[in-house]
Amino acid sequence: MTKPTVAVFFGGRSVEQPVSCASASGVADALRERGFEVTSIGITREGDWVELPAGTSFALESGSSLPEVTAEAGKAVAVDLGPGSTPVAEVAFPVLHGPYGEDGTIQGLFEMAGLPYVGSGVLSSSLCMDKEFSKRLLAAEGVAQGDFAVLKAGEELDAEAVVERLGLPVFVKPARAGSSLGISRAKSASDLAEAVAKAREVDDKVVFEAGFVNVREIEMGVVETLDGDLEVTYPLEVLARGEDGWFDFDAKYLDNPEPFDLRPDFPEGVTERAQDLARKVFRLLDCRDLARVDCFLAEDGTVYLNEVNTMPGMTPMSGVPQAFAAAGLSYGELVERLVTLAAARAGRS
Repeated sequence: MTKPTVAVFFGGRSVEQPVSCASASGVADALRERGFEVTSIGITREGDWVELPAGTSFALESGSSLPEVTAEAGKAVAVDLGPGSTPVAEVAFPVLHGPYGEDGTIQGLFEMAGLPYVGSGVLSSSLCMDKEFSKRLLAAEGVAQGDFAVLKAGEELDAEAVVERLGLPVFVKPARAGSSLGISRAKSASDLAEAVAKAREVDDKVVFEAGFVNVREIEMGVVETLDGDLEVTYPLEVLARGEDGWFDFDAKYLDNPEPFDLRPDFPEGVTERAQDLARKVFRLLDCRDLARVDCFLAEDGTVYLNEVNTMPGMTPMSGVPQAFAAAGLSYGELVERLVTLAAARAGRS
C-alpha cells in the first residue's frame, strides 16, 4: 500500500518554538526512515512559512542557543490551502506546541482546507490548551484535581485572597502555554506579583494552582489504535527537578539526560487507577490520536489530574516516546501510526 505524503509543520509564534523544532526533527527523520515522503515546513516567530531542506536538524542542548525557525533557514513558501488547490501533502503533521498551533488555530485552518491532520480537533485542542476551561469541565465531571483560581486579562491581583484560598506554595502559570515556560512557584504572598508578571509575558490570563506536598509526579502517553481503542503507557515518574525543586524547562530539556523512571514501583492498584483516569479524561476532552496525561500521586494512593497535552513533546528526551518505547512501540512505529490514523479518517489509508 502506498504511504501518504506528509507535511510536518513546526516552529510557530509560541514561546515553545524551540521544543517544537526539536520535536519536529525527530518526527520528520523517523517518517523518512520508514519510507514516507516528507516536507518540512517551519513557521517563524513572525508567522512566515519556510520549507526547510530534507535533513535539517534541530536539537535542544545545554549550553547552546535554543533552536528556532528563521526566514533564512530555507525557502519561503506560500502554502495554498484554498479550494481546488494542489495539497501540500496528503496528511499534515502539526508538531506545534502552545498557541497558534496546539490550541485549535492551525487545526481550524486544516479543517477549512479539507487537509487531514494528526492530532486532536479544533475544540479539543483549544480546550486542552486553556487550563481554566479544561479544569472547569473536568471538575464538573468529578475528576480529582487540585484547587485553582484564575486571574483574567485586566484584573488586579489580590495576593492575600489567592493564598487564603489555595495555601502555599502556589504555582502560577500562563493559562495557555506549556513546556513549563512562564511558570513560577510562589512560596509567599509577596512572591505572587512577580510571578504573575512573569506569566503575563506569555499569556494575559493566569492560573493559580494549589501546590501539592509530598506527591509523586507521573505521566502517561495515550495513543489510539486503528480500531478506536486506547493504549495507555505504564505511568512513568518524573525524577528531574530544577533549581527551585520542580520540573522546569531546563530540567525537562537541557540538564538531565535521564529525567524519568520508566518503570517505577507503585502501591497495588495505582497503575490501573492512573491508566483508567488517563482513558477517562482523553474521552471527556474529546482528544484524538495522541495525548500526554500528567498526574500527581498522593501518599494515600489518590491520583490527581494535573493537565492534558494534545501534542506532547516528541524530542528524544520526551516522556511519551520513551514510555511507548518501553512498552514495545518504537518511536518510528508511533509516528507512523499517527499518520495512519489521520489518513484513515480521510479514507486515504
